Amino acid sequence: MPASQPTPKDLRPVHRYITTHDEHGKAIISRTIPSAAPVKDINDGAVQFSLMYTNSRLPQLSQDADIAFYQNHLANAPAITIPEGTVCRVCDFPPTYPSPMHRTISLDFGVVLEGEVELVLDSGERQHLYRGDVVVQRGTNHAWRSVSPGGGLVKLSSSLAVRRWLETKVV
Repeated sequence: MPASQPTPKDLRPVHRYITTHDEHGKAIISRTIPSAAPVKDINDGAVQFSLMYTNSRLPQLSQDADIAFYQNHLANAPAITIPEGTVCRVCDFPPTYPSPMHRTISLDFGVVLEGEVELVLDSGERQHLYRGDVVVQRGTNHAWRSVSPGGGLVKLSSSLAVRRWLETKVV
């Protein structure tokens, strides 16, 4: 009997820690939101997203207004981007998973946390990314393909920021 393929649920859960300040102005870890990041299944459970942080603009850090904004998004997940805001999420991909081609209208920072993934651009160019590699995408039409050796999983952290909607010349 062949061994079953690993799924994103086999990866170590992601935890996020958000700093704030105590009454004396000293940095502390906020306990407002649990450290265990909630997971949302995408594409019938083939991929998992964990929303790490959001805000509506460069954050107002006083009175933890940004944490309250993010806390609302834990119950009501935002779109891929937030106009004039930022989003940080972690995506888990199963072995050989190809995402659909999609354009993000934002500045994106992607960090491969586990496994290997191929970035596929609409030009046909492909870039193999390894654990620890970073990709900076600027309004990029792209897809992801899990290419970890031995059918391994991929964990990718993506941080997205939007100031203005991207305007591109379509040919």
